[in-house]
Amino acid sequence: MSSSATDLVGPKPPAPVRAVSLAVRAYLREHTPDALVVGVSGGADSLALAVTALDLAARQGVPVSPITVDHGIRAESAGEAAGVVQLLRDLGAERARVVRPEPSGEWTGPEGEARDRRHRSLRQAALELQAETGADTVDILLGHTLDDQAETVLLRLARGSGARSLGAMARRTQLAPGLFLGRPLLDLRRADTVACCQSLGLEPVEDPTNRVDSHWRTAADEPLRRAAVRAWALPALERALGQDVAPALARTARQLQDDEQALTELADAQVARLQTRSADGHRLIPVAPTRALPAAIRRRLYRQLALECGAVAGELASVHLENVDRLVTNWHGQGPTWLPGAVRVRRRGSGLEFAPSTLWANEDAQ
Repeated sequence: MSSSATDLVGPKPPAPVRAVSLAVRAYLREHTPDALVVGVSGGADSLALAVTALDLAARQGVPVSPITVDHGIRAESAGEAAGVVQLLRDLGAERARVVRPEPSGEWTGPEGEARDRRHRSLRQAALELQAETGADTVDILLGHTLDDQAETVLLRLARGSGARSLGAMARRTQLAPGLFLGRPLLDLRRADTVACCQSLGLEPVEDPTNRVDSHWRTAADEPLRRAAVRAWALPALERALGQDVAPALARTARQLQDDEQALTELADAQVARLQTRSADGHRLIPVAPTRALPAAIRRRLYRQLALECGAVAGELASVHLENVDRLVTNWHGQGPTWLPGAVRVRRRGSGLEFAPSTLWANEDAQ
């Protein structure tokens, strides 16, 4: 293939290509990033995203760095990654390249490990592109669709997640100053990206971990969770309810994102109103007015204070916040509770004290 992405898409793309292109165009118009990193696994979703993003970015003069992460978990991944990058370079993507990250440490299974390596690699690529181009804002684009969103909601429902988690994947999330993670295709279906690739004559890579009959299994020798939800759970719901449930699940996620934003803003206002600092630098909030707040606001208030003290966001679970809440609503002399990231929370007089390890460790050593 020798034509550029713009030549391939053309000035009047056919309907399947136009649907994806319009979604990407709407995202770029709304957020106007100065440069783009596109995660390209070679599957239909990311391939359709990459081709349309390359076309639009070329028209607008926006630098694009398509990144294919060879996670090295499957033996054939190296050859697949090389083929995807060659295709992207044939389409005019001079910055297209393969990244081979190191293992993250603790093995989290093929799904989790591949995701962790991919996200770390894409973030690093975005920082490098920002330094190279001097861009104020760089967006990392991922090809998640409405179907991915529905699957994520079901997976998190099964874990008993709260509103923050059930909000699933946001359209755009800030990762750091000037660095964003974007999902332009969240309103499109997987069938749309497949049709786009077919219309352009592109052959996507098939990832065997997406199939329930793959040899890739969980530790309990069961199909990988997302593959099982895709092949069995969603079709079973559709048969039982007589309707396509994916749009409803995606709408639920959007509504919960709105609710979560509103609750978080209310909690942030309470943090600003109630928080004080002790002479030794610990964060304090008064128990009585905190107890009077709705439980949903209290939990978010605790979470915000814990994060400010260095708690690990990805490990801070509802059970930790419930333990903190007992110090406010059901205190009977119990000792402190510890949060991931070595944050200590305890009753101190008529207040609740949050202290990072750098403070309480020094205090204990005295």
